[in-house]
Amino acid sequence: MTASLLLASAAAHAVDEATAIELAKTNGCLSCHSAKEKIVGPSYIAVADRYKDDKDAVPSLVQSIQRGSKGKWGRTPMPAHDTMGQADLKTLAEWVMSIRP
Repeated sequence: MTASLLLASAAAHAVDEATAIELAKTNGCLSCHSAKEKIVGPSYIAVADRYKDDKDAVPSLVQSIQRGSKGKWGRTPMPAHDTMGQADLKTLAEWVMSIRP
């Protein structure tokens, strides 16, 4: 019984990758980022690696996506995506943190 509860809990918290990728496409994220290689901004793998030990990684990424950022990854600033809803921001941040090499 405990194992089935753990599996159900994990499934409930799993990131919907297809939704996240669609959000990344429609919000221009893939113009500057890719999973494995630096384009204008860092790769998603590099972001996940940098924040892997940070318990506040998802809220921090949500804030960076929503408000934009500068100086975290070099001189080029990331533009704000302040019209995105909180659920979409969280989906993107959780997806980035789920990406592994």
